[in-house]
Amino acid sequence: MAPDDEFLRQFNEHFKKAPDEIPPEEVEARRNREINEKEVKVLGVYEHPRGGAFVLLRDGRGRTMPIWIGQPEAVSISMALEGGPAPRPMTHDLIRLLLERLGATVEHILVDDLYNNTYYAKIALHQNGKALDVDCRPSDAIAVALRLKAPIYVADAVLEEAQVEWSDE
Repeated sequence: MAPDDEFLRQFNEHFKKAPDEIPPEEVEARRNREINEKEVKVLGVYEHPRGGAFVLLRDGRGRTMPIWIGQPEAVSISMALEGGPAPRPMTHDLIRLLLERLGATVEHILVDDLYNNTYYAKIALHQNGKALDVDCRPSDAIAVALRLKAPIYVADAVLEEAQVEWSDE
């Protein structure tokens, strides 16, 4: 066995968590939630005065929810909102091209959970008569959805927990 192979075996053994090693409260906190999703619109990408960017979502009832995102995702979402082409394809443009060439469609994206101050999302794909949900960061899901004009949904419980007061003034 090559030294690299032995290193990888030990690395995988060290970081592999069996399901029975995950604390039950973590497993329970992320399952059996009623989704009851609400469609949201992206209001924009904003810079916080003390640093960091966030994307702002709003549902039909006026509930507004920020999701903190990284700078590259902020640029990507902003570009998708503005509709301007990038001089070279960005990662989310590449994802759009790959999905199109593979004959897959994005049915919608869903921000389905907020756990330990971290949002979770899924991209709902459809290809060759098969449905597939792909876990991803909400910022990536939003950037892809905007490029493909797919609906964006948020679980009602997440909206309730994360909503903030926001004035368009």
